[in-house]
Amino acid sequence: MKKMKELYIRLISYLKIHTRARSIQMTIVVSFTIISVCSMGLLTVTLYNRFVNQMQEMMVENAESLLNQTSIKLETYLRGMRRISDAMYYSVIKNTDLAQETMDAEMNLLYEANKDNLISIACYTNDGRLVAAAPVATEKGNSDITNQEWFVNAMEQMENIHFSTPHVQNLFDNTSYRYYWVVSLSRAVELTNNGNSTLGMLLVDMNYSSIEQIFTKANTDNSSEYVYLMDSNGEIIYHPKQKLIYTSLFEENNLEAADYLDGSHEEVFQGEKRLITVKTVSYTGWKIVSVIPVSSINMGLYGTRMFVIMLAALLILATIILNQLVSANIVKPLQKLNDSVKEWESGNMNPNIYVGGTMEVEHLGKTLRSTVEQLKQLMQDIVVEQEEKRKSELDALQSQINPHFLYNTLDSIVWMIEGERYEDAVFMITQLASLFRISLSKGKTIISIGDEIKHARNYMNIQKIRYKNIFTVDFKVDEDILSYCTVKLVIQPLLENAIYYGVEYMDGDGEILVQGYRKGEDIYIEVQDNGLGMTRETVDQLLTENNRVRSHGSGVGLINVHNRIRLRFGEAYGLEIESCPDEGTTVRIHLPGIPYLPETVEQLEGSRERQPKGDQADEQE
Repeated sequence: MKKMKELYIRLISYLKIHTRARSIQMTIVVSFTIISVCSMGLLTVTLYNRFVNQMQEMMVENAESLLNQTSIKLETYLRGMRRISDAMYYSVIKNTDLAQETMDAEMNLLYEANKDNLISIACYTNDGRLVAAAPVATEKGNSDITNQEWFVNAMEQMENIHFSTPHVQNLFDNTSYRYYWVVSLSRAVELTNNGNSTLGMLLVDMNYSSIEQIFTKANTDNSSEYVYLMDSNGEIIYHPKQKLIYTSLFEENNLEAADYLDGSHEEVFQGEKRLITVKTVSYTGWKIVSVIPVSSINMGLYGTRMFVIMLAALLILATIILNQLVSANIVKPLQKLNDSVKEWESGNMNPNIYVGGTMEVEHLGKTLRSTVEQLKQLMQDIVVEQEEKRKSELDALQSQINPHFLYNTLDSIVWMIEGERYEDAVFMITQLASLFRISLSKGKTIISIGDEIKHARNYMNIQKIRYKNIFTVDFKVDEDILSYCTVKLVIQPLLENAIYYGVEYMDGDGEILVQGYRKGEDIYIEVQDNGLGMTRETVDQLLTENNRVRSHGSGVGLINVHNRIRLRFGEAYGLEIESCPDEGTTVRIHLPGIPYLPETVEQLEGSRERQPKGDQADEQE
């Protein structure tokens, strides 16, 4: 039995550990969610970074495309100015002898043809004297031509055409009193005078507003992204914030950018990360620079970033829901199996064990169902074994009672016959027959208290004749307990002991009282005598298996009754003994209050594989 309990407990513990459906489901959901979120997060970050890089590349490509278009427009404009310079030099200056004619008419004609892009055309000697100018204007006095930047550069490198930075045209008096910003194109030329060649200087002042218009179109309304123009030394020619630069309210990293090669670069200027794209203009060495702050790219990606975040959140939510559904589908068979185990654990020894789900869960359910069946069969075998053991013990105890009682009764009958008390002997035999009929009780060990009291009366009638009424017997049993159950032959051994050990030698003063009453849910039957009584030590030994308190009589009556009651009704019931020397003895039978009904008797008796022979004989009689 103990091993079976241990096996049961181990199996329940094993199933508790391996069928924690919620824990398994939570583990699956959390694991899958973490893996999914990490994977989606990594994929999202990778794709987003890739998108940002492509966005930057696209913006760089757009900037390069814009610079190429601007460069083409600017080169076209500068090429036109150079053609004007070439036409003036090769078609006019080289064909004019200043000693004989002037170049004013041709210069005016050329100016008129290109005046939209020109402010003025002028020709000087190498010492700074004006040879000709268009449109016709008065040269300002005290103008030191030779010290001006465009003149110095042309003299130092006579074989090249030079472009100056933007400056105010201040060589001629203007009748409108307007001053124009110009970019000067200067070159060294050969002047002819009386057939002699002398060094001179050709100056073409281009209208700066034409360049400004080109770059105004190139710059968008976005103030954070812009395009500016500078020369090879980093001097700014055009900048959308040029006025702020002149007033020191804005700074540009033009000196550093002058060293950049054509292409895209990253720089950090005044704590701001920027993408710089550079394009060099032909003929001049000027550089067109596009500036794109990275912050503007991020601002442009704000909507995309929010969309990506929302999409990622929706995907994570969908993943969690999907994981929940998948895990619930996986764990559902385990939950059903766990419910079966809980049903079994609650005490239902015939649970409906779930078998289904995946192959592993189905195998576990089949194994558990087989184990339950084996445990049920094992428990049934143990119950049958215990019942057979209990019946054997009852039969053994009964076999102790019957020979002992028969011996005493027959001894009394023999004594009467020897004394020629035939009527008393007949009465005793009649009483004995009635007594045995109740004792047999059709093979039952459970009888009513009423039958047990009747059996006790028959027994005392016999004993009173044998002992010549040297003691009195009084029965005070409540009528309402007569229809309750008791184990048969429990009062007679107590009466026997009351006679043998209590009142046998009292010479007519012996008194025996049998009382029966109900207290609470239990029933008590007491056998009292006013005999010799016993010491406490003797009382303590009476209900032990190895007691030696025997002088004559059966010597087994009390322990027999006590054990039979406990075997049938449980450890809480049996005999209670109270006694004092010279004050008598009270033996109290404690029984449960069980009504004497057919179904109750059948349940208490339990199933029998066969009827006892005594029962068959009684039925035949």
